[in-house]
Amino acid sequence: MAISVSRTSILAKEALNYRAAREKMIASNIANADTPFYKPRDIQFKDYMIQKKAEIMGDQKEKLELATTDGAHIPLQKNKSDSMPTTFFRDGHMARNDGNSVDLDVETTEMSKNSIMFNALIQAIKKDGAIFKSVIEASSKVS
Repeated sequence: MAISVSRTSILAKEALNYRAAREKMIASNIANADTPFYKPRDIQFKDYMIQKKAEIMGDQKEKLELATTDGAHIPLQKNKSDSMPTTFFRDGHMARNDGNSVDLDVETTEMSKNSIMFNALIQAIKKDGAIFKSVIEASSKVS
């Protein structure tokens, strides 16, 4: 188990995992640029990150529980998609004659944006750790 310095760092690590998964998804799109009938995929992560933030920060909204009026009722099962980001087909680009709709300009742009966000998250996590490290070092000099 990793030691977490703050709840914000936990959320940043969740976002970092998302960025890594998105990088793989975009790389897969680029690798399949010549595959007939391939449609580019992407990850919808906004709702997942909102849910994770609520879990980590403890600001969950009240949920309306399912009422069961009989002991024989089937209990509500948690939807697995609630805990995973949603994958969707990124469409809107004209398909070529082979049915492939991967646009390399869009994919490389999305990869660049994702890399910038990934690096920003790394820097934020490092800075968060550096703050606590400096406090620990300063407190050891006082005694």
